[in-house]
Amino acid sequence: MIRASLTAICLALLLLSCACWARPNGSKNKKPKQAVPAIECDVRAGKIILPEFIVKCPAHCKETKQQVYGTGVFASISSICNAAIHSGVITNAGGKVIVRKMAGQNVYKGSNSNGVRSLSLPKWRESFVVSVGKPKKGVMYPFTLDYAPSRPTYVKTSQKEAKAAVTTVLPATTAPEPTTTAAPEPTTTTTTPAPTTTTTTTTIASTTPPPTTTKARAAVHKVRDAGSSHPYFASVAAASSRQSQNGQGKPSQVFRGSAYPNRFSSRANPGLRRPEAGSTIRRQPASPVGSDVSYPAPDSGYTWSEADTPEIPAPRATDSDGNRKVPLDTTHTRVEPVDAWKPEANIYESGFNVRDQDSIPRAPEPASQGDPNCMVDLAFLMDGSWSIGKRRFKIQKDFLAEVAQAINVGVAGPMMGIIQYGDDPVTEMSLRSYSSSRDVKTAIDKIVQKGGLSNVGKALSYINKQYFSDANGNRGGAPNVAVVLVDGWPTDKVEEASRLARESGINIFFVTIEGPDDNEKQNVVEANFVDKAVCRTSGFFSLPVSSWFALRKAVQPLVKRVCDTDRLVCSKTCLNANDIAFVIDGSSSVGTGNFRTVLQFVANVTREFEISDTDTRVGAVQYTYEQRLEFAFGQHNNKADLLNAIKRINYWSGGTSTGAAITYAAEQLFSKSKPNKRKIMIVITDGRSYDDVRAPALAVHRQGVIAYSIGIAWAAQDELEYIATDPDKEHSFFVDEFDSLYKFVPKIIHNICQEFNSQPRN
Repeated sequence: MIRASLTAICLALLLLSCACWARPNGSKNKKPKQAVPAIECDVRAGKIILPEFIVKCPAHCKETKQQVYGTGVFASISSICNAAIHSGVITNAGGKVIVRKMAGQNVYKGSNSNGVRSLSLPKWRESFVVSVGKPKKGVMYPFTLDYAPSRPTYVKTSQKEAKAAVTTVLPATTAPEPTTTAAPEPTTTTTTPAPTTTTTTTTIASTTPPPTTTKARAAVHKVRDAGSSHPYFASVAAASSRQSQNGQGKPSQVFRGSAYPNRFSSRANPGLRRPEAGSTIRRQPASPVGSDVSYPAPDSGYTWSEADTPEIPAPRATDSDGNRKVPLDTTHTRVEPVDAWKPEANIYESGFNVRDQDSIPRAPEPASQGDPNCMVDLAFLMDGSWSIGKRRFKIQKDFLAEVAQAINVGVAGPMMGIIQYGDDPVTEMSLRSYSSSRDVKTAIDKIVQKGGLSNVGKALSYINKQYFSDANGNRGGAPNVAVVLVDGWPTDKVEEASRLARESGINIFFVTIEGPDDNEKQNVVEANFVDKAVCRTSGFFSLPVSSWFALRKAVQPLVKRVCDTDRLVCSKTCLNANDIAFVIDGSSSVGTGNFRTVLQFVANVTREFEISDTDTRVGAVQYTYEQRLEFAFGQHNNKADLLNAIKRINYWSGGTSTGAAITYAAEQLFSKSKPNKRKIMIVITDGRSYDDVRAPALAVHRQGVIAYSIGIAWAAQDELEYIATDPDKEHSFFVDEFDSLYKFVPKIIHNICQEFNSQPRN
């Protein structure tokens, strides 16, 4: 008995000592620290062939003037670092930035933000967004960046070869490396089992040699440590692991990469769930077809390309609620082969869904058409601060539900979204989330109070930079309207954020409930905050309500105002409310090559504006001794047609009669200008005029025409000043050579917008 007890004690001590010796190697593995690769200021997002990654930008990128296209959502030919500065993610001192690729947009709107001027772009095939470089807990990004090669390589392979040239290695846990014995042809595999887990390696190879001399490279899926896992790749590895376990030793379904690099793979079912941490796949890039490196942004002006012609936009994938899909980490993954593509899938989207999809698909209900007489994109900024309390927050929700019912939400009428603000704003529903009043009312009922302060200024900045975007359902042709509901008064300043929002074309309304009385005004952060914020100070855009219990009475007056599109004057911006006439010198001294450079300058200026019969219209006159109308206002009502018309202008050659050309432009163009358009004339000449320019210039100034003069080489400075509107320094420019014309594009656009935005707001 004593011997048995001693034996048991010895055995226990032996096991304890073994456990102690095993602890250093078998206990917690220290998580690797996120390494952040550094990039230069000129690196564009399209040059990096990863769907999501983190980078570190150097200081002073703003001074490099690297081009940026878009606002909030940027074209992939944009500089990553300057896009991050433009968005406010980093300052000019540099910093870490997370970049996420997304589908291309039909239009990218330029804007001025944080000292960086972004340009507009009609269309691009790929976009990206930036965010602060602080990865979420448990998420690791690639430690190195994969750059696209300088030239795309095209490899012809048959479909059989593409299927055959794939090797999938499923992740191992603690098992030793499997030994694989492979004959030259065909390939065989031997699997070595481990005591606790089984690792299966399946290799599929073609038994028929390819008929061409160029062989397709096998896309090897390499298993890496859990620490460097990217959310997208981790989900694929987790799916492969489960399929192997469910198949009980049968060959697993091979996940094949798309032939289009730097894109998310297509899926028939977009509803993916959280992947298992600890498994990741690194896929080698395929042929870089469609890489951005083949399309560098011009530094010296607009260059003609096939992109000027209109294209049919690709469909955008959304979830059942209309929300844009966001790549997230999830736990269960279902992977289907690429061949199972369905029309609703989009190769540009990641396939990760915010909400779980129903297991049984349901037929979608027909979308409501809405009220066509109230065609607006309407965003409500609801007050979620603690000062309201639960009861008044419920009254606010009931008010929004009644407004949704009254305006009749629908795809051909008003679309409605909601942002709740407190310390920070958060989107409760985007403009594209729901397309009927009933669905909007149901969603409003589920909103939970956020709490915090009443930071209205921060919320207005948010809607300007992020909310009214194509990705969130902004339709472009409908006026943007923001209605701010505030209890009492804001706890931050609103003037600057409101000004920037108005300049972007957002019509701001204020509904103040229980505003400050005479005794409380001393507590207000910013005096007269309503007049500083609204679109116009005429009283049309402000709606004071005496108490929360009277808020319901404001439903009909508010709906009537937001639907009165003729009075939504802030929808007119410096980019969509002009008639612009180019008066172009075609004299012999210009020459054919320089004349093409002038046309590139004209195209560069033109492409910054929103072109249509109801937006900015452009006309052109070429002159020598005589004058010729190249095209009139409204003759080309979309940007692609207009740019092609500029390209087709033929060089004339002759003398220089600038005065007669100005008179001709007034008669042929500005006499037919619309009364609600700002009339702008841009005269481009390279020499002294043979006739007088003072009288014709004075005549167009009296007609309200804003005149710019641009002189090259031998142009006379005194004539340029006569032609230009006062002050001369803001409207008259001179360059020594034609190749320097492009430098004045940003200056001219800035001056046009500055003059527009300085108009009185009453």
